[in-house]
This record gives sequence, structure tokens and C-alpha cells, in this order.
Amino acid sequence: MEIKMFLIPGGKKGRAGKMNVKEGDAVREGDILVQVETTKGNRPIKAPNAGIITKVLCEEGGEISSEQVLFELDPCACAEESVQEDVAKAGGSEEIKTDLLIIGAGPGGYVAAIYAAKKGLKVTLAESEELGGTCLNVGCIPTKALIKSSEVFRDVRGSAEFGITVDGEPHADMARIIRRKDEVRERLVSGIASLLENNGVQVIRGRAAFLSADSVAVEGKVKYTVSAKDIIIATGSKVSKVNIPGIDLPVVMDSTKALSCTDMPQAVTIVGGGVIGMEFAFMYSNLGVKVHVVEFLDRLLAMLDGEISKSIRGYAEQAGISIHTGSKVTRIRQSEDSKAVVTYEDGDGEHVLVSDKVLVAIGRQPNLDGLDIEKAGVALNERGRGISVDGHMRTNVEHIYAVGDVTNIIQLAHVASHQGMAAVDNILGKAADVDYSAIPNVVFTSPEISGVGLTEGDCRKRGMDFSVSTATYAANGKALTMNEPEGFAKLVRDNATRRIVGGFIIGADASSLISTLTTAVSQGLTDEELAGEVFAHPTTAEVIHEAAMGFGAGAIHEL
Repeated sequence: MEIKMFLIPGGKKGRAGKMNVKEGDAVREGDILVQVETTKGNRPIKAPNAGIITKVLCEEGGEISSEQVLFELDPCACAEESVQEDVAKAGGSEEIKTDLLIIGAGPGGYVAAIYAAKKGLKVTLAESEELGGTCLNVGCIPTKALIKSSEVFRDVRGSAEFGITVDGEPHADMARIIRRKDEVRERLVSGIASLLENNGVQVIRGRAAFLSADSVAVEGKVKYTVSAKDIIIATGSKVSKVNIPGIDLPVVMDSTKALSCTDMPQAVTIVGGGVIGMEFAFMYSNLGVKVHVVEFLDRLLAMLDGEISKSIRGYAEQAGISIHTGSKVTRIRQSEDSKAVVTYEDGDGEHVLVSDKVLVAIGRQPNLDGLDIEKAGVALNERGRGISVDGHMRTNVEHIYAVGDVTNIIQLAHVASHQGMAAVDNILGKAADVDYSAIPNVVFTSPEISGVGLTEGDCRKRGMDFSVSTATYAANGKALTMNEPEGFAKLVRDNATRRIVGGFIIGADASSLISTLTTAVSQGLTDEELAGEVFAHPTTAEVIHEAAMGFGAGAIHEL
């Protein structure tokens, strides 16, 4: 069996990185044989089957052409046993002493590992699954890849608005959409592997469990016993279990299964109107799927500003998404023709929704499975949902830290990364408190949503004297050229200090624009200081400037 280099667009060449095998080696399906460096980043070449490498036709550091044969593989069932024999010959176990052990290679763990290595620490990173954790493999990145495909499909169908004619009806190939998502994921995973390697981080594969406060067992192909001066727990979160009769039926998916579902449903019922549920709702809707969303609370995206929440419901209904708030799903069953039948209750009684699939998107919970933290004496928070930490990310055990979703403080990838670096700084003796007052939040619906700081509701609860200023996208030239005039920017000002304490955007580029508002809130800018900045024209960022102007003389382009 020939194993070839993937197609490199434009006839460009790549270069072989670290070679992981030699002739005669036994490999398993999916083992990385070599990393290839291209202008688009590093990509792994993996074994398509278990077998024996009979020929190596490239060399480390050598130039590689598009679709060049790199290896020859003799597929055989004995390869798995050969790998096990190699492990046994190596003793099957290994003792490691390190400065810092990090458990979990998600955005909290791998960022902390690279940062600590750059600071001079000897770092060992333990991971039982893929590098990148939930975010990169079954969360943030895969969902955004699917969302982008759905937006392209939506734009192609509406291309006549831009004077572009498409012959025939466009078709969404779900299998190809999923494959593209996997290609993006694989590229990023291989990039993380290269970054860890280049920074001298030792990566060991296996499931970690505490033996004591100073020692951790990591069991995979090889058994490791790791002793570390300091430890960071970054095991992330897992899909929450929901007690709904019928939730285990074949027609029911969680978000992980939905990311690999190559069958395009004609209709889907989504249980949960939070971030995951609403992102999938718009993704499916953009692909032409009929979507129902059933949310237990009285509004969608309840953690957001109330005006934003109300607006996204309106845009969802305009897109043909049926919204059922204040509703509780009581059971799910599968009909004789394999349809999903969802029963829910609201103030008007009991109702039934019929669709091809059900997506349960009710959230995630800290992942402590098999970690045995009690052997280390690590305490949970008051509710027992997540590891308790102080502002330095330190647990009740002096040299053990926890970051990311496992702490259940804020379940966002960028928060995990920030916490990971703060933990490293504290380990190195540099006091670093994590401030949660200006954490940006983004929801990739259509249109996008972003927010940072205090909402109007937060200000009322605090008894603050505050003002609000808004500016619409309908008056923004760039938004009109994009044919995306929906939405607005909203600023919240503390009248006592004139500082901007909150900012919220629903509209085009909201995910990118939030960085400006995050800086404004975190640095305590006044409305006059923000309005005094020069914003490039024509850009969607001008909605922020218009909103800031609204506190003073008034927005220039608003009626």
C-alpha cells in the first residue's frame, strides 16, 4: 500500500519534519508517520491501516512534492501485536521527574505548557485523547467550520442580490462539509503538536490519576509514574447528562455526534437555546433544514443582554426557526418510520414536534472522570461542581493548580488559556490574579453576537446610575455593501465616572469587533476617550464609534 503526500495547491512543495518511523516498524491505524511543513502550516501523514512499514521514501528535512509517495505499507493484523511487543520490550512503564506536570492538552493545558516551557520550566503534558481538547476537536473550531460552510451555502443561494447568477439549484454535500471540518481540525492539531515539540514539552499519552499530592499515574500504551514539583489540572468538561426518557435513542445526538453526522436531516429539534443550541440552529437553518428550538427558560441565550436576546429571537424566527421558550421536554420517542417525536410542556399544555433528528444541547460539566483528586486532597467548590481555586488558580493544595472548564468558573476556551498562563506566572513567583470583569463572549449565530462587561440588568442590580447608547448597522456603509444591515452596537456607561462598563454587539463582524470593546472596558476608557479615537472608514467598527458619540453630541449617522 502506497502512502502519498496530500495535494498541495499551486504546485508548491513541503518539507518533511520529524520522522516517527523507519523501515520494519509496526504501526497502528492513525499513527503519525511524519509531519510535513507547508506554507499553510504543519500537516501529519498518518497510517491508513495497521501494518508494517516496508519502505521509507522520504527523509527528515527533505523536500516533498504534491502527491509524492512517502511510504510503502504492508497491511497486516499482526501490527497491533507488534506494537504491544515493542512496548513490553521497553519495560512497559517509565518514571518521570519534571518541574511541571499538566493534565489535559486543551486550550488551558497546551497553552500553559508552551508558556511554561518558554519560561524555562521542564514541562510534561499528559493527554488521553487528541491534542487541543474539546475546543479544537469537538467544540469551538469544528462548529465554526460547519457554520462557515452553512454561511457560504446561504450566500450562494442569495448571490443574485450581488448580481451573481448561479445556474441550477446549489446543493449542500454534508459528507464533504464534515470532511472539510476534519481537515481544518487535523491541521490545527498537528500545529499544536509541532509547537509543543519545538518548545521542548514532553507529551505523554494516557489517562492520568493521582496517586498522591506529588505523584500521578498516566496509563496508556506505556505506564508512567510522574513526580512533579507543581501540577496543573486542565481536564476540561464533558457533555452534561440529561434525564429525559428516550435520550439514548438512535435519532438523538449530542453536539459531538452532530459534528460527525453526514446525513442531512430535513428537520431537526434542538433541546436547549444556549450557545451550542443556537449556533447549531442557525447552521442547520442556513443549510435549508427546518429547525425547532425548545428552551426551558423564558428567553434564548439567557446569559446575554436582554435586548440582544430579544433581537436574536427575532432574527431566528425571520430565518424560519421555530422557537419554543418556557418549555420543558418530557420525553423523546422514535416512530415506526424512524422519526423523532419530542413531547414538551409549556403554559398552554403538552405539545409534540416531529423531526428527523434531535440534538440535545443543554451544556457541559467539569470532567473529573478517573482523576482520583481525593488522593491528592484537592477540594471541590461549594456546589461540588468543579475544582475550587483562588484568584491565582491555586487549589487548596499549595502546589496544585486547576484551570479551564474543570474549575467551572467560566467555560470559555480563551479564559482557560488566560488562566493557564496566570497559573504558570504564579508557579514562577510572579503574582497574577485573574480578573473576570472584562471577559469577552462570542456566539456565532446569524448575525453574530458578542459582549463584554456589565449588562443593563447587572447595573440595575448594583444600583448604579448608568446610561446606554446604541448605533445601528443600518446606517453603516460597510454593512450595507455586505448586505448585512441587521443589528446594532450598544454601550453601557457608568454616569459617575463616564467610563464604559459594558459593550454588546449583534451584527456582522461582531466576533472581531468585541476586542475593541474589551480594551475599552478593561482599561476603563470614558465615552469621550472612545469617541475621540479615529475609526477606519468604511468598516463595521464605525458602529462602535457612533455608539460612543451618542453619549455626547450625538451619533453622526443615526436618524
